[in-house]
Amino acid sequence: MRLPFFYGWVVVAVTFVTMAIGVNARTAFSLFFPPIISEFGWERGITAGAFSFGFVASGVVSPLIGRLMDRAGPRAVMELGVLLMGGGLLLAPLTSAPWHLYVTIGVMVGAGSVCLGYSGQSLFLPNWFIRKRGFAIGIAFAGVGIGSVTLLPWVQHMIEQTGWRTACTAMGLLVLIALAPINLLLHKRPEDIGLQPDGDAAPAAGAARPISNVVDPVWVNTDWTLQRAVATARFWWIALGYFCGLYIWYAVQVHQTKFLLDVGFSPSVAVWALGMVSLLGIPGQIMLGHVSDRIGREWVWAISCAGFVVCFAALIALKYQASLWLVYLMVFTQGALGYGLTSIMGAVVFEIFQGRHQGSIFGTIMLAALAGGAAGPWLTGVLYDRAGDYTLAFVLAMVVSGVSALAIWRAAPGKVRAVAGRLHKLKTEALRRAGEGDAGQA
Repeated sequence: MRLPFFYGWVVVAVTFVTMAIGVNARTAFSLFFPPIISEFGWERGITAGAFSFGFVASGVVSPLIGRLMDRAGPRAVMELGVLLMGGGLLLAPLTSAPWHLYVTIGVMVGAGSVCLGYSGQSLFLPNWFIRKRGFAIGIAFAGVGIGSVTLLPWVQHMIEQTGWRTACTAMGLLVLIALAPINLLLHKRPEDIGLQPDGDAAPAAGAARPISNVVDPVWVNTDWTLQRAVATARFWWIALGYFCGLYIWYAVQVHQTKFLLDVGFSPSVAVWALGMVSLLGIPGQIMLGHVSDRIGREWVWAISCAGFVVCFAALIALKYQASLWLVYLMVFTQGALGYGLTSIMGAVVFEIFQGRHQGSIFGTIMLAALAGGAAGPWLTGVLYDRAGDYTLAFVLAMVVSGVSALAIWRAAPGKVRAVAGRLHKLKTEALRRAGEGDAGQA
């Protein structure tokens, strides 16, 4: 039985819910952190190391998840993620030694988050859309923001009422009960169930072929294996762009609350700022995803990086003038603009290396992204320790933002495949060439 709407929107809805629960289930560690320290009296570095160790686990499994996606499809990847994350959250309350947290919250939840989070979803969701690719991914990834403003307060309330163990168990059950069934609805490509991307009808025999979005036929017709991709400059430009993108993302996310407290703002303002960034990220991701379908991925990546530049500049200015207006500017540019990176992260790789091995290629590139996510908070903290304030670290982050934008421009996905808003230029060019050919024959 055919649905009255394109099945791709079912895939978007499943991804939205999966991101809302899966990403925030890992983020909830920051809420479990204080009561765990209070209960066991462990050092903060050792305890927080369980979360950081999750980045190591993520880096190890990312290429493997990409390979699994190529071979078995999204249902296998998502259900593996559900099993790992749900199991880790259910086992974490049995903790009695630090290494228990490293296994459960670090390895199991960390590896599960690769499957259920941005990396895993970006391995197949772009297949379902071409003209509306950025818009659809933006909607799907906005689930993270919705989850942060609904699930995290619920978790915090449960911790206060019943303790961190009960809250952790509840999150594990939510992951298993809610996500295991709905992810059975996923398919890797619309062609797998007899559909076309964007819900288009299959071209009728003898009908005029639609305008192709291919700009570089030689590149597109290459069978891009991981080995071939790694030998190209484009692969390394994307890797550099993604490393820098997650560097700036996590550099500000981890340190902004402490910075605001240091310059004299109250804890309520600092917490509000962090929450509003996630909230503004919801319309920001959707809007910039849609805009990328019109003007190109390179432009939107540059806009998002510019948002981070202004964000870091506002933070530096706050050191000299603790104004709420500067906090508003920092929050807006980080959330509404900076968070647009996620809506096109999958699209950039797919439009350059689309093919049978795109999952392996994307998973390997995400190694660089995860390394950036780990390096950003660490180096920002080291520079603060050396200099005594955040100014040097934030100036460096502004430079890294510019490098990220430049790298994606150099990768140039628009020179491989055009976005929907640029197809009219391809059509004009095709007509011009056809006219020149007819004139030559005459």
